[in-house]
Amino acid sequence: MDYGRVARAVADTLLSYKTDESGWKVCRKSNDVIVSWRSSSEFPGNVYKGEGFIGGSPLKVWECLKPVPNGLRVQWDNNVKTFELVEQISEDVSVCRTVTPSAAMGIIAPRDFVDVILVQKYENGTISSNATNVIHPSCPPQPGYVRGFNHPCGCICVPVSGDPNKTQVFTFFQTDLSGLLPRSVVDSFFPSSMAEFYSNLAKAVKSFNL
Repeated sequence: MDYGRVARAVADTLLSYKTDESGWKVCRKSNDVIVSWRSSSEFPGNVYKGEGFIGGSPLKVWECLKPVPNGLRVQWDNNVKTFELVEQISEDVSVCRTVTPSAAMGIIAPRDFVDVILVQKYENGTISSNATNVIHPSCPPQPGYVRGFNHPCGCICVPVSGDPNKTQVFTFFQTDLSGLLPRSVVDSFFPSSMAEFYSNLAKAVKSFNL
């Protein structure tokens, strides 16, 4: 599989999600984030978009988000229990396994996800992570975890003109959790977990001495 080609296609997809305003329906608002959704064209579910501002430069915010083993994200993101490198494809492309804890009062069992991830840096200072599910021979489904599937998803950190200590953060979640989960559980989980994601990210950027 050409992992790099797959990952670069995801980056193009996320930029299209960011720029295409049509069809999004707001489902959650807080001081930190606006969460919207629309039907996914990738699988029979929804794609969720979060957009909000975080107090901190793009580099500081990215330090909390970047997809690396032993990174800061496992310390503050309640939906990431472990993050493992499966294979480093190139300097900016990797295949990784993410383990998530049980959620929704135990209704959602622990999951694991295997994704190719591209870290993309743009000339204007924007930094993004771009991921989608892949099959990797060294990482088959494992006992104790339901194998979920991320469709094009990721985070985009955009500099704010005139304010170097503020970052606009876009997030896109498009996840097939698999298993026999009621649709109502899935539909309520993502908006609430994304609001929590932004709140915890804002606290993490302030608390870590970056």
